[in-house]
Amino acid sequence: MALTLPQLRAKVLSQKTALPALYGKVDFDLQPERFDDTSASLGATARPSHADPERVARVRAYTMLGDVVADAYAALMPTYGFRNLIAMLTRACDSGLDGVQDAPPQLVAFIRAMEQIPAWLDMKLVEDGARIDRNTAANVAPFLVRGAFIATFMNKYAALPMALTGALSTETSARRVKETATFFTTSVLPGALTRHGPGFRAAAMVRLMHSMVRFNALRSKAWDVAVYGIPIPQVDQMPAGLIAILLLSRQVIAQGRTAFTPQERARVELARYRCFLLGLPEELLPDTPQGIIDIMNLRDETLRKGFDDATCGQLVRATLAADLSSKDTLGLRLYSAVEPSFAKVFFLRRFLEGDEARARAMGVTVTGVDKFVAAATAAFLFARGAIFDRAARIAFLAGPIDEILVRKIRRQLARLGHAEFTTDASAYKPATSIATTQTA
Repeated sequence: MALTLPQLRAKVLSQKTALPALYGKVDFDLQPERFDDTSASLGATARPSHADPERVARVRAYTMLGDVVADAYAALMPTYGFRNLIAMLTRACDSGLDGVQDAPPQLVAFIRAMEQIPAWLDMKLVEDGARIDRNTAANVAPFLVRGAFIATFMNKYAALPMALTGALSTETSARRVKETATFFTTSVLPGALTRHGPGFRAAAMVRLMHSMVRFNALRSKAWDVAVYGIPIPQVDQMPAGLIAILLLSRQVIAQGRTAFTPQERARVELARYRCFLLGLPEELLPDTPQGIIDIMNLRDETLRKGFDDATCGQLVRATLAADLSSKDTLGLRLYSAVEPSFAKVFFLRRFLEGDEARARAMGVTVTGVDKFVAAATAAFLFARGAIFDRAARIAFLAGPIDEILVRKIRRQLARLGHAEFTTDASAYKPATSIATTQTA
């Protein structure tokens, strides 16, 4: 059940007293520069719900809300060190809290929050959604992840936490892309999101990493709360978690439909529960096509526009230059040759509506060769995906096809390597230029 607006505001304010070491100096009454609730930002064609003052106020509140339980655990870094926090969290996920000797109460609260079963959850739908998404994860997702990751750098207010963690280098960017790919790929394995599944553990690690970013960023001189608000607030976690079903929702509405099919509904349930494990509240996880579009649009419309080269441009270039795959087989060498072109064209068409001038301004130059390579790759991926999809619909082939996809996904995860899901304060960039550049 969604909190009332007063309850939500009280929860936001409670961060100050619950975690004074982290939020004690934050003025939660201020409206950060990043939040733009002017009529111009909401647009003349905005849906009536977007102009609803309470809905806007709720998004503003979520813009100043971190992750209460994970933040409390991350705040133990000065006492335990970040590696010990990771080790205890790993044991708690794999063996239960009884497997952690003298588990701090903050860890207990963190795990208990993740163990809660939301009233809306249908785990059978989640497993069905994972099975359906395995085809995409195995055959298409490796070509999409870089382009989708670049899309998160389009706004300087939301991108600054990534820049502060040192991701302006190609090596760090590659690690962050691989960690993102590892989490989402792991989540579609059979039983991955059950209590002791690998997806549950990966979600816990992502939450801790985000909280470590908040802890280190808020203690950094480069972070200005009056400008940027809270690092990685609840609303900034929606795009990564909901992007796939946002695109699906737009497709549904474009076809004149108002509801998901049973298969689409299963994919939505998977995405919603994955986001719940990452700490997002139900209110930010609608279950209808228009609801998903509305909440994502409202977040986008209230995020002040701004792109600067020192933050966004550098992140884009570092991510484009990152080496995401080994080249020890012919297949991987071919993947490494075509994937960057596919990622750039995917980013251009899905997130910039084909505006090549805007893409170039962001550091993404799409050539004629890129378009040709992307078109040829898309044709191959579509044909391969269609073959797997049709085969999976044949009763006696469904099981063997799913086993093939699972094996393929596990090989992908092995190539991605062990995801660290960590952030070390020593790697943070105190660059004042990053925080103070205000070029829109």
